[in-house]
Amino acid sequence: MIDQLFIIIGITFLVAVTPGPDMVIVMRNTVAGGRSAGLQTSLGVLSGNLVHIGYCVVGIGWLISTSIVAFSILKFAGAAYLIYLGITSFRAQETTLEVSSEISSAPNRTWFLQGFINNVLNPKGALFYLGVFTMVITPDTSVATTILLISVMIVICAAFWLFFVSTLDHPSVRRFIERFQHATGKVFGTLLVALGLRVALLER
Repeated sequence: MIDQLFIIIGITFLVAVTPGPDMVIVMRNTVAGGRSAGLQTSLGVLSGNLVHIGYCVVGIGWLISTSIVAFSILKFAGAAYLIYLGITSFRAQETTLEVSSEISSAPNRTWFLQGFINNVLNPKGALFYLGVFTMVITPDTSVATTILLISVMIVICAAFWLFFVSTLDHPSVRRFIERFQHATGKVFGTLLVALGLRVALLER
């Protein structure tokens, strides 16, 4: 179990810090809506991770990895959603990035849903967890050990997003981003569209 634990910690951390669609959408929403928006988006991403874990446990992840049709549907749906968010970023770049405390603290389902949908439709997420559940967490792994390893993955991801959002929402960082407001909108839009095209061209 110790070996499995170290492997889980290592690969989860590396995947968390690697730039991708989840990081871009959390960054964009934190800049646009403040700390609360970033945390809600992160919670959506974590909830999406639980969906991936859930279907890998029951074996549907194998179907996604082996079925060209299932993989293609997931891939193109994810790509279309990323491109849509990118176009939205381009159109919203004229709006101010300054957010009042009342707005930033108010619950907004949009933030959560964007993180959740973005993560669930990311085919790389499906393939990552499928790899974990075939090479690290195997059918021979006990229920207690499986729960522990899954909990460790979730805790590492949650800690990373909390640190990431808190750093982005730091006053000095926010002032720097607000200073280049229009360029920021274009950068996020370009990144999201580029990631969408990359996902569309992804092969298993």
